[in-house]
Amino acid sequence: QVRLVESGGGLVQPGGSLRLSCAGSGGIVRIGNMGWYRQAPGKQRELLATITRGGSTNYADSVKGRFTISRDNAKDTVYLQMNSLKPEDTAVYSCNAKIVTTTYWGQGTQVTVSS
Repeated sequence: QVRLVESGGGLVQPGGSLRLSCAGSGGIVRIGNMGWYRQAPGKQRELLATITRGGSTNYADSVKGRFTISRDNAKDTVYLQMNSLKPEDTAVYSCNAKIVTTTYWGQGTQVTVSS
């Protein structure tokens, strides 16, 4: 059974950095597009960044220039480097991955930006 597991969340001060990881497991043959999302309390889920298997990326305006998505296809893992974090970045961050025709989701990791 395919699983995606995020890690790397936590509490960070404004202006700080975090690196999130999302590792896939469970007999994965080939992962296509991968992405990072976040959802803050009382808000809709927001798409932050996507990356194709070949490494092409897209970003939401809210994170462009501060966040960087990358992936390691050999490890079935996608990363999100987050710099210059702001209190409004506080949310549960989740990854997804498209495998053949199915999109899988991780369980999410909490990121809290506060002094």
